[in-house]
Amino acid sequence: MKWMRVILLFVLAAPVAAQAAAKEANPKMPKAIHTDGAPVAKGPYSQGIEVQGSRMLFLSGQTGRDPKSGELVGGDIGAQTERVMENLKAVLLAAGLDFSNVVRCTVFLTDMAEFAKMNEVYGRYFTTNPPARTTVQISATPTKGAKVEIDAIAVH
Repeated sequence: MKWMRVILLFVLAAPVAAQAAAKEANPKMPKAIHTDGAPVAKGPYSQGIEVQGSRMLFLSGQTGRDPKSGELVGGDIGAQTERVMENLKAVLLAAGLDFSNVVRCTVFLTDMAEFAKMNEVYGRYFTTNPPARTTVQISATPTKGAKVEIDAIAVH
């Protein structure tokens, strides 16, 4: 009976061990990036994913949530955009990068009439060689009350 338990444990543990070995053997497996300098993910996603061997970092969309309280910062679109950019900056720094490494952004606005103010703040973070960008209007973000969300792709 004892030997059956040993075999059962081995059979159950083998797939987990195989997955761990495959990750170590494949340097191109994605690596999650996490920092306390940006809000904790509120779902099954990472703040950023670095694709090992590809030199690419994909940053999840950030809203104007404060990383310490988790609450949306007060104020206008300018204040929210400032917080969004600081959250993105924290994730970039956690991966050893900065805004000069960003090659692509997507900006999601709940009101396109606020584009100019968002753009003014956004532009302060990309003073030279700004990345390619798309800006679209959406009805809402998962963060209730957020006026802006921005995601990014960076390269090493």
